[in-house]
Amino acid sequence: MRRNALWLTCAVAAAMVLPATPAAAIDQVNTQKLRQAVTVSGILGHERVFQRIANQNDGTRASGTSGYKASVDYVRRTLAQAGYDVRLQKFDFNFFQELAPAQLSELSPTPTDYQTETFEYSGNGDVSGALVATTDIQVPPGAEPSSSTSGCEPGDFPAAGSEPAVALIQRGTCTFEQKAANAAAAGYDAAIIFNEGQPGRTDLPGGTLGNPQSIPVVGLSYADGAALYEQLAAGAVTVRVATSTASEVRPTWNVIADSRGGDPNKVVVVGAHLDSVLEGPGINDNGSGSATILETAVQINKLGLKPQQKLRFAFWGAEEAGLLGSTHYVDSLSDQQLSTIMANLNFDMLGSPNYVRFVYDGDGSSGTAGPQPGSGQIEQIFTNYFAGQGLASAPTDFDGRSDYGPFIEAGIPAGGLFSGAEGIKTAQEAAIYGGTAGEPYDACYHQACDSIQAPNNNLSDQALAELGDAAAHAIWTLGKTSTGFYADGSRMAASQAVSLDQFDYRGGQLVR
Repeated sequence: MRRNALWLTCAVAAAMVLPATPAAAIDQVNTQKLRQAVTVSGILGHERVFQRIANQNDGTRASGTSGYKASVDYVRRTLAQAGYDVRLQKFDFNFFQELAPAQLSELSPTPTDYQTETFEYSGNGDVSGALVATTDIQVPPGAEPSSSTSGCEPGDFPAAGSEPAVALIQRGTCTFEQKAANAAAAGYDAAIIFNEGQPGRTDLPGGTLGNPQSIPVVGLSYADGAALYEQLAAGAVTVRVATSTASEVRPTWNVIADSRGGDPNKVVVVGAHLDSVLEGPGINDNGSGSATILETAVQINKLGLKPQQKLRFAFWGAEEAGLLGSTHYVDSLSDQQLSTIMANLNFDMLGSPNYVRFVYDGDGSSGTAGPQPGSGQIEQIFTNYFAGQGLASAPTDFDGRSDYGPFIEAGIPAGGLFSGAEGIKTAQEAAIYGGTAGEPYDACYHQACDSIQAPNNNLSDQALAELGDAAAHAIWTLGKTSTGFYADGSRMAASQAVSLDQFDYRGGQLVR
């Protein structure tokens, strides 16, 4: 993601003039009471439950696992006890897990072990058999990438025969999924897909097969694949392909909780994905976002606050498999139901140890087009809040990597916060936000160490405090506003810009 700081240093942030941004169409709302109630201690209480769930379920809370189902049950129970109308939205998805590394060996005429990788959604199996090349492999490779059409047509595969056989396929032209499906349809028991050979296409070509496949499918570098192909010209070659996978359709769930008050024709969807990756418990990605909106929901009802808009807190499943939960939710809505959604707020990773206060760029100020009318006003809620606290923030692009994506595609204004993932903190960012330049925002991103299990703690309490307060402020501002967005998207005139050395920002309001 591209990142640009809004202020050069924290020290001068409070003295800077706010940039011209979309008109302040959102009412000024006093959010102090809620922000004081949503504490780091409360957020961490939910995080400790997520960690305990992971510990009891093979170290993960990924969709399709018992750890995710336990997370769903905890969130559902907590929201119901807090007084929300809660429902579970079930859907099926393609689950995949590699249980052990793949193995690929030449058995004859020259016994050799090869470096290989399992393709995502590969079938499970251990196959020893004759290697058979498709009819259109290019060795040496063609001049351009995707010159090879190997395996793209059913007729590319010679008859497999009655004995076990392994197809040798070259990357190029069509998808890995199409090549693997054609191999299985032609009667092959396993498939090897080797890289195409042009610059940038020489290493292991690992990737996804899109959907669960019935046969083992592994990758091979161009050099190794070409060597096997040339051996076939001299005589028969026998190989062994072994994969250990779980690749199947499994159920998972979104948790959706509606406030009992608020206008049902003006709904603010507040979302965070609840699933982790298989590799770890997902305490920052995205336990931090889930715990923050869960605690905010609990405190709204505990304080007896009454929203003017209906607040819908959504905990998405299978985000890590491709935004599947939020996509399923949006796709399940009729045009009339979509028309009632006023905005989407998305909170994905709010506690990165080497954090930056990133705000999704709704007005296009970082050089990309704003996603939808209204998104700029959402961005302004966050940037004005941070500025009022004397805190810098920086825009981050809507790059499609999180659950705002399906809402933007449906024409719904969106915004939210992000504290950084695998990207590297710049020297300028370190000067503004602290932390360590040249290091990832979250060094444990998508790893087992994304945990609060001793001795590791992959959360910044300071990030949770600052971004948690901003999240609560935006949620309640949108939940309470009576004005909504200005349809014309007009921009604040320069004369309307305010200098923060003239104003104090208290209780969610600019006060002279």
